[in-house]
Amino acid sequence: MIFQYATAIVSLIAGVVASIAGFGIGSMLTPLLALKTGIGIAVAGVSIAHFCGTAVRFFSLRKFINKNVLLRFGLASAAGGLIGALLHNILYNIVLTIIFGCLLILAGIMGLTGLSKKIHFSLTASLIAGILSGFFGGLVGNQGGIRSSVLLGFKLKEKEFVATATGIALMVDIVRIPVYLAVQAEQILSIWKLILIILIGVLIGTVAGIWILKKIPEKIFIKIVSAIILFIGIFILIHR
Repeated sequence: MIFQYATAIVSLIAGVVASIAGFGIGSMLTPLLALKTGIGIAVAGVSIAHFCGTAVRFFSLRKFINKNVLLRFGLASAAGGLIGALLHNILYNIVLTIIFGCLLILAGIMGLTGLSKKIHFSLTASLIAGILSGFFGGLVGNQGGIRSSVLLGFKLKEKEFVATATGIALMVDIVRIPVYLAVQAEQILSIWKLILIILIGVLIGTVAGIWILKKIPEKIFIKIVSAIILFIGIFILIHR
């Protein structure tokens, strides 16, 4: 029962964070659920709530999407997500998690110090970054930190940033979830109560987070996103 209450609280927070930073649901909830189910089923189980929360966010912010970045970065992310989903029961290991956490910490520090503003991504670099972020999303359930750190280099405005990140995340979910369901449907069904708790918490948090996003000044938005990236990188390393 304590675990269920903790899951509900973290789900609510994750939904709020995702609406502000464009990511956070998978990064925060996958390690938590893995304590109860193991990482493989946790990735698949959280992906359902991730898709629903992302869809709500996408619908609310769809008019702010940068279509050029969405297609350029999103298609590469979807391809990477499909590869990661196909391999996540085979390749997932602690080393990949540590590498991923360290990448997020580095990205967070770069954002907080202003170094991310000096980065400009070429078409090739953005495609590689898209594939990499999607791959981690399919493999370990955490794609958003890398995606958001890369999107900071595109100099998008606040709502444009979140909306575009949301659209990309939705593309990855659409390709990876059918793979999870095909391979792990029985395991996912066995934890439906936890998935339902996560889903409700994420949806409530998403709606609240969209309201909060409107109140955040443009000048401090990048700092907030960078701080969240840094925090989640540390969180992943601690709970690996």
